[in-house]
Amino acid sequence: MFEEYDFDTIMERMLSNVSDNFDKREGSVIHDAVAPVALELADFYIALDMVAGEAFAESASYYYLIKRAAERGIYPKEETYAVGRMRVYPADVPVAVGDRFNLNDLNYTVTSITNAEAGEYRLECETAGTAGNQQLGSLLPLETANELNDMQSAVLEEILIPGEEEEDVEAFRERYFASLSSEAFGGNKADYREEVNGIGGVGGCRVTRAWERGYSPSGMMPNEAVSTWLEGQSAQTLGTDVYQWLSAVYNAAKEKLLTVGGTVKIVIISAEYKPPSDTLVGMVQELLDPAGMAGDGEGIAPIGHVVLVTGVKGAEVDISLGEIAYAEGFSFDNLKASIGETVDTYFFQLRQEWEENGSTIIRISQIESRLLGIEGIEDISGTRLNGKEENLVLGEEYVPIRGDIVG
Repeated sequence: MFEEYDFDTIMERMLSNVSDNFDKREGSVIHDAVAPVALELADFYIALDMVAGEAFAESASYYYLIKRAAERGIYPKEETYAVGRMRVYPADVPVAVGDRFNLNDLNYTVTSITNAEAGEYRLECETAGTAGNQQLGSLLPLETANELNDMQSAVLEEILIPGEEEEDVEAFRERYFASLSSEAFGGNKADYREEVNGIGGVGGCRVTRAWERGYSPSGMMPNEAVSTWLEGQSAQTLGTDVYQWLSAVYNAAKEKLLTVGGTVKIVIISAEYKPPSDTLVGMVQELLDPAGMAGDGEGIAPIGHVVLVTGVKGAEVDISLGEIAYAEGFSFDNLKASIGETVDTYFFQLRQEWEENGSTIIRISQIESRLLGIEGIEDISGTRLNGKEENLVLGEEYVPIRGDIVG
């Protein structure tokens, strides 16, 4: 913005304002007097150009971008720690909260006892980020409150909540601009997406109004037949709990207090872009609208909103490659690993885009064109997905998972 205001330009402008009757050559008194001023002004314009760049979110460095985004209540996602499930054999080994275990170069701390009778415990990786998501296997005790001499094995069986790295500056910048184009306010879709995507372990979500599709408030109003039937019932015929529940629902419907307008369904995908664990789904549910207090506004969801959180489901896709022309020296057997990696990369991309797309379409043309990029494959045709030579369209709550690949 101020590139033209360099030292030489400023010197020329300053000296042009001095009468030519005076000596202005380099080394003269006038030249040497104004040179330090010109140098300071040149440095000032450099600093001013930096300030101008930091004033706009598009060009701001991470530090000043955080300050700009904070004005809208948006903050970068901090790195999180992976949470996993450990199983101990035999189950009666006295593992305690705070015990530490090791798996290769990572250490884990027991944070809670999930099911002592089954020998199940919850662990948190001591290393932040995605490192804790990468491996499962046998654990070795490091520091324990009790003697574990009778322990035969301890196994990290599953990652319940994947760890995440600190948000990348460009991803944060993109999220800031997205907040400007879609205003988050009072429990609208943008608000839910912003809140849910900010939860550690969540990679994306879809928000649906009135998840009881097919229902309407008018269909919930009791007619004469319903009223007659309920009037003939009692706590003795139905049981106290059933009768009280039916009466409460009946009276609410009769007074036109039932609605589907405040119901929200949120489907999430994990930060690894895989179907989430029940633990992650339950954690998000408790943060948004805790069980037992539905609609009370005790969580993030606004009062009156009844929220159901579910996880995206994996749809296994079997691939039959049909006719493939291989280069000399190549075959399906020695290219199977590369083929699998290529398909995995494509499916991973589709899972990343799941949040934005209405439905996921697995295209045969995409698979074949990507496989043609593998050295050793010269031509391919006749690819089938789940036995059919046509694109596969998944439901809104499904993402592709690679099944068997047959050459």
